[in-house]
Amino acid sequence: MILVTGATGNIGTALLRELHICGAGPLRGFTRDASRAAFHEGVEAVVGDFAVPESLKPALDGVRSLFLVSRVGPDADILAAARRAGVEHVVLVSSITVQTHPHLGPAGENLVVERLLKDSGMAWTILRPTQFASNAMMWAPSIRSGEAVRAPYADIGLPTIHPADIASVARVALTEPGHRGRTSALTGPEPVTARQQVEAIAEVLGRDVPFIEISRRQARAQMAAVFGEEAADAVLDVTGGDVNDELLAVRDTISQVTGSPGKPFRQWVEENAHIFR
Repeated sequence: MILVTGATGNIGTALLRELHICGAGPLRGFTRDASRAAFHEGVEAVVGDFAVPESLKPALDGVRSLFLVSRVGPDADILAAARRAGVEHVVLVSSITVQTHPHLGPAGENLVVERLLKDSGMAWTILRPTQFASNAMMWAPSIRSGEAVRAPYADIGLPTIHPADIASVARVALTEPGHRGRTSALTGPEPVTARQQVEAIAEVLGRDVPFIEISRRQARAQMAAVFGEEAADAVLDVTGGDVNDELLAVRDTISQVTGSPGKPFRQWVEENAHIFR
């Protein structure tokens, strides 16, 4: 039995679909919202909440492999519950900032989770993706209303990754030998700037989408109100304020693991254009 947590999220949805297609069952999806759990036939939906430890026990019953995204719940409790339930292998989605910006608070938190997993006694595979293409969803309200997209560091390009590519690597790690004990940095196939992302959205929508570059101070004020000051500074550093060669590097890990090239940002936009209309 494979348990996919975050089963209705950007990665989890794609991962369950791939696991179903390749016949990796039995499969179970863990979600807080049963109304969004439109799983394939044969995929068992388990409703629960990481904040409610009791809900983990039935979800983990009979599970041998677990897919987990770091820092979406009390990781120490989740991993301890998995170990008690007899889980043998955990595929963890961490962050590339663990190696590119270890001094930042969120990166340090991800590193703690990685160490907890390595010390758990369970087999492990750690995936460290870069910026998600789906982060562009934060611009959707402005684009739908015809307003300008406002973002800092307009012309700094990161090798943004399609969440489905993370799912593809996770599927291989969960179903094929040779991936236990590995830590892999994952990126998209090419750098793409914020300005280029908005241009791609405009092209797919077939209409103009105005873009205005704003200062770090302006962006920080908006982000800190939502995420807090430390998180806002961390995001701004890794999206342009404090980039380095390690963060900007394009890696071919996805093609090496899956046999298929990474998906470009425009493909993600084409698949999700309805979000911006």
